[in-house]
Amino acid sequence: MEGGGTLSEIHQRSMRLLLRTRDGLERLERLNSSSSISPSAVDSPELVFSIKKDISQIQSLCVEMDRMWRSVANKGQRDLWKRKVEHIAEECDSLKESLDKHLLRNQKRMQEAKERAQLLERVNGDNAHVLRIFDEEVQAMQSARNSSLMLEEAYNTGVAVLTKYAEQRDRLKRAQRKALDILNTVGLSNSVLKLIEKRHRVDKWIAYAGMITTIIVVYAFWRWTH
Repeated sequence: MEGGGTLSEIHQRSMRLLLRTRDGLERLERLNSSSSISPSAVDSPELVFSIKKDISQIQSLCVEMDRMWRSVANKGQRDLWKRKVEHIAEECDSLKESLDKHLLRNQKRMQEAKERAQLLERVNGDNAHVLRIFDEEVQAMQSARNSSLMLEEAYNTGVAVLTKYAEQRDRLKRAQRKALDILNTVGLSNSVLKLIEKRHRVDKWIAYAGMITTIIVVYAFWRWTH
């Protein structure tokens, strides 16, 4: 077949390239994470070039395998090879994306290192001016921090005053309710006492009337018998 082998052989070659590319990316990450020197001194141009070359070759093999699996007669085998080729293409895209992200991070680190070096050059050229600017920024930050603390303290004081006021208002409301309850209770007790006294007077007059009536009846009965 065209392309330097059968579909199975090309697939195996693609898998080997995927493994080598993944290993190369891991080596790049280890170089960056294990070193604190300049990114330009960490990244190996040869290793980056090798990874790019392997990814490009895998992409070419995927194009060739995509053409070849379509000519497979058996539908089940054709679907199986379709999934295998799509899997390799997806893995290749993922590795390419990882490499692009790595190179972008490395480029950003190099730019930051360059800016730091330029800043140091400016500091060495006009150290007093830079220190004065730094002191002014520190003072401004300290002033802003003090203002923030004062505002926070004033806010906390206001909250405490409002809380005390609310507590006092609640106590006054409770005292008013108790006073009203006492007044209501006293009013009810006075009414009951007045009713009891009135009933006692009525009972007393009834008793007196009964006694007088009894005496009259006894006296009348005694006169009648004698």
